[in-house]
Amino acid sequence: MPLPKSFKFIALTFIAIVIALFAAYIWAALHWSYSDGERAGFMQKLSNKGWICKTWEGELSLVALPGAAPEKFFFTVREAAVAAQINLSVGQRVALTYEQHKGLPTTCFGETEYFITSVKVLQP
Repeated sequence: MPLPKSFKFIALTFIAIVIALFAAYIWAALHWSYSDGERAGFMQKLSNKGWICKTWEGELSLVALPGAAPEKFFFTVREAAVAAQINLSVGQRVALTYEQHKGLPTTCFGETEYFITSVKVLQP
């Protein structure tokens, strides 16, 4: 027995609403930052990673006190121009400006929740 047209309409409407809500959630998570700030340290590496979703992932070595073990700050870069600037500064002391975006559903947006928006090379 075939399904009535009203059931198909309700089911398709429900699916469309779920997809629209999910898209709105992702848009909000990407455009509203939970926190923002700046981290300074020595650029360790930046690489373009991923099988399907390629993202720029990097790490910054934060040195607080001489003789202390360095802490690493892992981050993601979404803009190619910022990634190019960071690639030029690998091995140098830099200050990275970031935005933290919590709640992104997959690693297609980045492996971390910290997204770099700008980089500044610091003089020794």
